[in-house]
Amino acid sequence: MGDSRSWTAAPAAAERARSVSAAAWSCAITAEGGRAEFVGAHTVAEDGRVLVSVPEDSALLATAIFAPRGEPSAVLEFADVAPVPVRHRIRARLWTAGSFTPEGDRLAFRPTRIVLRESSGAVVVGPDEFAAAAPDPLALAEAHLLTHLADCHADAVERLTRLVDPGSLHGAVRVQPLAVDRHGLTLRIERARTHGDVRLPFHTPADDVAQLTERMHVLLGQAAADACPRALQRQRTDRDR
Repeated sequence: MGDSRSWTAAPAAAERARSVSAAAWSCAITAEGGRAEFVGAHTVAEDGRVLVSVPEDSALLATAIFAPRGEPSAVLEFADVAPVPVRHRIRARLWTAGSFTPEGDRLAFRPTRIVLRESSGAVVVGPDEFAAAAPDPLALAEAHLLTHLADCHADAVERLTRLVDPGSLHGAVRVQPLAVDRHGLTLRIERARTHGDVRLPFHTPADDVAQLTERMHVLLGQAAADACPRALQRQRTDRDR
């Protein structure tokens, strides 16, 4: 379920796909030899190749070595899991089909078809777009940033809700930070049986954590300024009763 504030200044699909693959702690690989989960075993090169360390006795090695040249031989799946506990923690899934080739002591996977699925739907990302894109500069720090915000600055999260349309907060039982990228912060608004997400865009993109801190201070300043007219309105309403 969505909420009324528009989703502006969001990362492009290719950038989002690169962020998901770069920040995911594990990837599931389906090949002729079956399906296996590899934890902490992959990295993503600048050109979009996924480099995977596998055991020497892995069936995946044989699949990679004997697969016909140029034909897709495997599918890699990455899950983007919200670092802060919320309902429906999987924010996105990324599937990439392609082929492996041995590269030193690792396998190099070159994707030929990429599909990103988020709550808004699925989108196909071209291999060239994926290779040319860079992950969000905050992607690898996002988990620490969001858990710190939720655990140590709940008061700041509460103040940020002043930037949300009051209608979107109707029936809310909890608000948590769901995601952050260089373009903005997303809040998850949970109600008794439903939930919705609201995007708070930054006035300009943040290219590192220091810039993110400044962007957050700007949002909190806007929230404080927005609270003043509401307080005055409540005073006038009380006075007129």
